[in-house]
Amino acid sequence: MASKRYKKLPEKTKDLNADVIEKLLPEVKKNCTTKFDESLDLSFQINNKQKKSEVNIRTVVNLPGGTGKKVKVAVVCEDNKAQEAKDAGADIVGSDEFIEKIKGGELNFEKLICTPGMMIKLSKLGKVLGPKGLMPNPKLGSVSENIKEAVTNAKSGQVEITVYKDKKFDFKIKSPPASFFIKEAVKLKGGSKEPGRNIVASISKKQLEDIANQKMNDLNAHNLEEAVKIIAGSARSMGIEVKE
Repeated sequence: MASKRYKKLPEKTKDLNADVIEKLLPEVKKNCTTKFDESLDLSFQINNKQKKSEVNIRTVVNLPGGTGKKVKVAVVCEDNKAQEAKDAGADIVGSDEFIEKIKGGELNFEKLICTPGMMIKLSKLGKVLGPKGLMPNPKLGSVSENIKEAVTNAKSGQVEITVYKDKKFDFKIKSPPASFFIKEAVKLKGGSKEPGRNIVASISKKQLEDIANQKMNDLNAHNLEEAVKIIAGSARSMGIEVKE
């Protein structure tokens, strides 16, 4: 049974043209009557009928407000595009030498972007990057000549969506950054402005292990020991002493 509030909605809301989202959202906002922040559910019918692949759609959506998480982005590109990547905010930029580090298991990033020319070399590292979900993919915008746009999108907040032929889907948003859990653990509002000089708190190994367990799926770590080292590094960079 429809509520009294629903019945009071203007008649015109029943015939909104939903094919133009820009027109739909303002009308929805005008009819918000509650005293709290309301949520909006959108349903889409996807008429994609691929038969050969188990996956019908795999794409990313850029969230205008971000995901609340800082993403560490690495870029593999030619030397003439290195500065463009750095200016866009990439955390790590390299070419052949960086590829060798990745080959050796150095995966201290959460998103990997490359140019089409470098993808040929990275494709040989499928066994290293694939299991971690780090292999660049043209369909996801992580293989591109426009490095600036790719880095900006990755940094601003992206959600990966996969739709399977049985109509099931995955919607991947990673957990909050390690700094969030660290601050919660040590009851701290913010890190030190001078991490190398000013120690603002201390954290135990047990606390690091608890955080590592919560973040394990998001970290490029093969086991708990490696994950703890990553979290410990984050803590030290915030001016927090790690106690053994």
